[in-house]
Amino acid sequence: MTACIVGWAHSRFGKLEGETLEGLITKVASEALHHAGIGPDEVDEIVLGHFNAGFSAQDFTASLVLQADDRLRFKPATRVENACATGSAAVRQGIRAIDANAARIVLVVGAEQMTTTPGPEIGKNLLKASYLPEEGDTPAGFAGVFGKIAQAYFQRYGDQSDALAMIAAKNHKNGVDNPYAQMRKDFGYEFCRHESEKNPFVAGPLKRTDCSLVSDGAAALVLADTATALKMRRAVAFRANEHVQDFLPMSKRDILAFEGCEHAWNQALKKAGVTIEDLSFVETHDCFTIAELIEYEAMGLAKPGEGAKLALDGETAKDGRLPVNPSGGLKAKGHPIGATGVSMHVLSAMQLVGEAGGIQVPGAKLGGIFNMGGAAVANYVSILDRIR
Repeated sequence: MTACIVGWAHSRFGKLEGETLEGLITKVASEALHHAGIGPDEVDEIVLGHFNAGFSAQDFTASLVLQADDRLRFKPATRVENACATGSAAVRQGIRAIDANAARIVLVVGAEQMTTTPGPEIGKNLLKASYLPEEGDTPAGFAGVFGKIAQAYFQRYGDQSDALAMIAAKNHKNGVDNPYAQMRKDFGYEFCRHESEKNPFVAGPLKRTDCSLVSDGAAALVLADTATALKMRRAVAFRANEHVQDFLPMSKRDILAFEGCEHAWNQALKKAGVTIEDLSFVETHDCFTIAELIEYEAMGLAKPGEGAKLALDGETAKDGRLPVNPSGGLKAKGHPIGATGVSMHVLSAMQLVGEAGGIQVPGAKLGGIFNMGGAAVANYVSILDRIR
């Protein structure tokens, strides 16, 4: 346990009218430092997670964090990117700086502004997270990629529409109590299950309620080495933080296995010295409901093809055996690409210190996080444990 989360900040996610990317970044950076109780002069390194891919005309963004306070001037600042796992890539870079004794305190920010981009361009930008030579012409963009995955899963294991609707309904219900969530509405199982004018099919068997939202938003963390963290107001330690990268082309792997996800979970659980059953909750990457379903199997909760039972039996509900996405997940919270992984860590830390409000899992002791980029290409797993 070399790194700990000692402070954080989180903007509301959604269509943030009148907001700028710079404004989102600077606001959460300032708030996170204040929450940690430290001054900008104490920061040794800055890492910004920002996917961009055309969402922002300003493509050189690392130094925007310095706009939060003049005292951040001359601090090393780097922007990182790893598709939809960009936020977790930033977190990992911060941890590694501390592991290497190159930094004592690291400010990590994740941000994205997506809603100012015209609709057709959004789809093109997101599709850049796929293997363009083979998947670049997929109808409906990235939703089309996961529509194909869902279709293939249905062909192998049978129609899973009931389970996907249950996952969507669960996450929307959880999101009602998340003040940062873009969509705070309990749609219920029946609405999510059936096609309608307000819930049309988008790609393959995926309906609108199966797809995460296009969002603006930002989140920030302050990381510190353990010795420093134990002298601060709070300390949520990384029992494990693992990264596994898989092939980009889906044609080179069994896309229904999410093998990179499985490897990342196995490595993290081994490093932490725990089992999946020891976790109090999991925040996982439900960019589409089919992703959460397959992730149940990849994290070891169910055998291949049997993940649906967990959703249908309520085992992953907030009051179930292992609550999954008590925050509402990407499905309800929104998915501003660069901010997502940082957001997952912020909300998990809040759970562990008992400050998660309406989304609080009672007695949460150990939290798991899975954030992925592309179709299970970039895979990051963190296991968090409060030590102060």
